[in-house]
Parts: sequence; C-alpha cells; structure tokens
Amino acid sequence: MWLWFWNLGKKLGCHQLPERSFFWNGYQFPVCARCTGVYLGELIALFGHFLIGSYWRIDLLFCLIMLLDWTIQFLHIRPSTNPRRLVSGFLCGYGMMDLQLLLLGKLFRFLLQLL
Repeated sequence: MWLWFWNLGKKLGCHQLPERSFFWNGYQFPVCARCTGVYLGELIALFGHFLIGSYWRIDLLFCLIMLLDWTIQFLHIRPSTNPRRLVSGFLCGYGMMDLQLLLLGKLFRFLLQLL
C-alpha cells in the first residue's frame, strides 16, 4: 500500500526529498511537507468553501505566502523548515482550491443563464 502512495506522489510531481518530508513509524511520507500541506489545504477547502464562503483576496494572499516562503528558500535568504513548508503549503492549497471552486461556481451560473 505504501509503495502505491509513493508512486502516486511521484506521478503528482512531488520531488519526495527525504530532508523535506515527514516520517511516520520509520516510513517517509509519499509527498514532501509542502505537498502534504497543499493536499490537506485542498481537502479542507472543499468543506470550507461551502461552510464559510469564498474570499478571493484572502485566497490570493494565501497563495502568495507559499510563493514568498519558496522564494526566500530558493534565494538562500533563510532556510525553510518542514513545519513552515506544511503551513505555507496548506494555505496555498486552501486558496487554490477555494479559487477554483469560486470560478467553477461562476461558470456554472453563467452556463445556467444561457439555457
């Protein structure tokens, strides 16, 4: 089962670097800390979107936070940590999914008007 998730993580585009991943019972997560956060954020957004609504400005801010974290790490200004990667990934995952749901809702309403 673990190998199936490992291959899925690779197919989804995760680099799966051990130093950027969490471990549980001696097994490395099939995706890195940032991807773990993104997937959790997307999952939570599926519920949050319908419970609290969408705020596109906040969603964009959430995505920019991950971009900022990645840029700081990439430029070697300050090394990122796995907890920070998890949080920034979570925020971006939430923001991206919420924006997608918002746009899909607008598209659906527009198409209904055409009928």
